[in-house]
Amino acid sequence: MVGIVIVSHSNKIAEGIVELCSQMAHKDQKIAAAGGTEDGRIGTDAVKILNAIKKADDGDGVLILVDMGSAIMSAEFAIDLLDNDLGKKVVIADAPIVEGSITAVVQASIGSSLKEIACDVKESKNIEKI
Repeated sequence: MVGIVIVSHSNKIAEGIVELCSQMAHKDQKIAAAGGTEDGRIGTDAVKILNAIKKADDGDGVLILVDMGSAIMSAEFAIDLLDNDLGKKVVIADAPIVEGSITAVVQASIGSSLKEIACDVKESKNIEKI
């Protein structure tokens, strides 16, 4: 099953999204939070993201959802630090972090591939709320 990593500048936001997604996930779904810096400040940390990717991986790939800006750069750096086999199976989603995360977890839970999930998640940008 595709693993999901939530990257936010805030640990509370990342953990909250994981908590929300866990309510809709398959019991074996791997969802990992990588929010804030290692010392608890607001920001992103490539090593924290790297560890979350490894935690979320079960062999089918990992989709990363990010909140903004430097989270993308930190996630890209974390991917560069991975061994080549795993690094090729990690994708950063171009999607809103909350709606995209829920879409990703539901799709992963029903066995969709990393490529399918990345496409579906990108479409979550078009969800109308009102």
